[in-house]
Amino acid sequence: MSTTLMPPQAPVNNPHEDPTSLLPKKLVRARPLFDPEIVRRATKASFAKLNPVTLLKNPVMFVVEVGAALTTLYLARDIFTGARGLGFEIQISIWLWFTVLFANFAEAMAEARGKAQADTLRKTKTDVMAKRITSSGKIEQVQGSALRIGDIVTCEAGDLIPGDGEVIEGVATVDESVITGESAPVIRESGGDRSAVTGGTRVLSDQVKIRITSNPGETFLDRMIALVEGAERQKTPNEIALNILIAGLTLIFLLAVITLQPFSAFSVAQAGAGTVPTVAVLVSLLVCLIPTTIGGLLSAIGIAGMDRVMQHNVLAMSGKAVEAAGDVNSLLLDKTGTITLGNRQAVEFLAVNGVSPEELADAAQLSSLADETPEGRSVVVLAKEKYGLRGRHIPEHEATFIPFSAYTRMSGVDFEGRKLRKGATDAICKFVAECGGQVGGDVQEMSDRISRNGGTPLAVCDGKRLLGVIHLKDIVKGGMKERIAQLRTMGIRSIMITGDNPLTAAAIAGEAGVDDFLAQATPKDKLEYIKKEQAAGRLVAMTGDGTNDAPALAQADVGLAMNTGTTAAKEAGNMVDLDSNPTKLIEVVAIGKQLLITRGALTTFSIANDVAKYFAIIPAMFMATYPVLGKLNIMNLHTPQSAVLAAVIFNALIIIALVPLALRGVKYRPLDAASLLRRNLLIYGIGGIIAPFPGIWLIDQLLVALRLA
Repeated sequence: MSTTLMPPQAPVNNPHEDPTSLLPKKLVRARPLFDPEIVRRATKASFAKLNPVTLLKNPVMFVVEVGAALTTLYLARDIFTGARGLGFEIQISIWLWFTVLFANFAEAMAEARGKAQADTLRKTKTDVMAKRITSSGKIEQVQGSALRIGDIVTCEAGDLIPGDGEVIEGVATVDESVITGESAPVIRESGGDRSAVTGGTRVLSDQVKIRITSNPGETFLDRMIALVEGAERQKTPNEIALNILIAGLTLIFLLAVITLQPFSAFSVAQAGAGTVPTVAVLVSLLVCLIPTTIGGLLSAIGIAGMDRVMQHNVLAMSGKAVEAAGDVNSLLLDKTGTITLGNRQAVEFLAVNGVSPEELADAAQLSSLADETPEGRSVVVLAKEKYGLRGRHIPEHEATFIPFSAYTRMSGVDFEGRKLRKGATDAICKFVAECGGQVGGDVQEMSDRISRNGGTPLAVCDGKRLLGVIHLKDIVKGGMKERIAQLRTMGIRSIMITGDNPLTAAAIAGEAGVDDFLAQATPKDKLEYIKKEQAAGRLVAMTGDGTNDAPALAQADVGLAMNTGTTAAKEAGNMVDLDSNPTKLIEVVAIGKQLLITRGALTTFSIANDVAKYFAIIPAMFMATYPVLGKLNIMNLHTPQSAVLAAVIFNALIIIALVPLALRGVKYRPLDAASLLRRNLLIYGIGGIIAPFPGIWLIDQLLVALRLA
């Protein structure tokens, strides 16, 4: 008959910090794409961005604004001189201004979404009273805004944490929902990788002492607000290169259009027929030929990329970090908590000759009562599930619990004259020998076999009797092998980092399907491995949470630090995951690739759809002088005025039509580079050529039907 024995109460598992969860949570709940408040902000900002000094940062749209202003000046002159037939010039001027406003609106929409998030975060900021500990050990009440780096404060259940800091004494559960949007409490304790706390969060239980690590105005929440507002956003190298390309195309077309005016005058004089194109027509041609679509959407795409990262509860310190994630070639993943569940689990009891598995399971369960680790609790659970051994309770005065220590490398219980122990094989063998027992070869052979298969053996004894071995195994997360295969399809090498011996590391690496592994990794090893990858021309991403990860996080092109980690880790990385989910790095890479694909797709579309405009405007400009050009009017547009006006209107409307795609991003599928290029060319290249033809034709029909041209 067994007496019920309950293991000591363990902290409640926290789903917020559960590394097995792959579901993205929201920092700020995503608003509808065209939320009325955001649209109002964006509309107002669109007009403010008409300032030429502001627009000068976007060369393409600056040229469009200069063209719109020039056309408006000529229109004003014609009105003043009493010229007739100004309807065409008026419409061209209006639609040129609309083109600029629509481009401004796209960028303003992306910025407004960030500002709306910032407003929500700003509401969480409060100046609370802090209990500061003086040098003499007394507690004084001060405003949170009076705290400075190095101050020590104490917080107990119900208190708001007055500033960013690190727990230096005690352990407590903390409600971080104000930052993460996740209601489950988290555990914060001194002396580990979960010591960091954020100002504005609330202590739910127990009491802790906190050393303040930031001055007012420099807290993590302040940096979050500034970043989501886009105040510190800088153009990425890829974006700068694309800006140079479209600026170069703009300059080429500008020179070409300028030369058309004297060429037209000469042609009309020689042919004795036709008319010289007006300024309005020449400006229309220029605006339709330069890549206005991507020029108007480029900034919005970059800002929206950062916003999408934020929607996954990852704080990117710069747009460059998001873009770099899309170009990553090598992904360094910690084994524990990322590839595996994070805690070894008992999966099997292996009894020696003469001992039944039930007897081994019973002794293993009893010896695990003082073991509060997840491994120890898993032994209790396995004994219950496999052999029906219920939890047992015995008064403390009837038993002596032996907690695990690094010195003895075992734990157990002395109960009813029995000395039950569980621990490292060599430690248990030594204990059995000291008790006067015999150590057979079965246990060592079983332990070696478990180690070769990537597991961890724990020997079990009852005083001088060796009973057998518990097989502990790192459980690879469900679906991890498939996700690693997806990374390989994307052209990304996966490298597992672990402190395990090479034998164990190789077994787990094979089960997870990673491309390479780094065993018995020290901070220096991680740093050197990243440098070696970068020297080979690869971009490297990694995740970490401890101070020992800081050098590697700083060296990596994309360093994703956990919010539960140390201040050093968060400052070294260029991204912070507020959910502290190590697998989030895979999501970040996908978002970065989506940003690059969206930019490439819309650039392809923008350049491709210029083809239709050639067939609309060129015949309209020169058909009267050279009738043979009428064969190029394949859309059968009604008049030169309707053709030019239809092209200008389509050029403006396509920008506003593509705003949702720029903000949401092109749907990303894990494909190799060749497949992605082929898909983009088919959808956005050929689509960009075909779409404007029916669009311009339909607008031409409407203009004629409404007698606007």
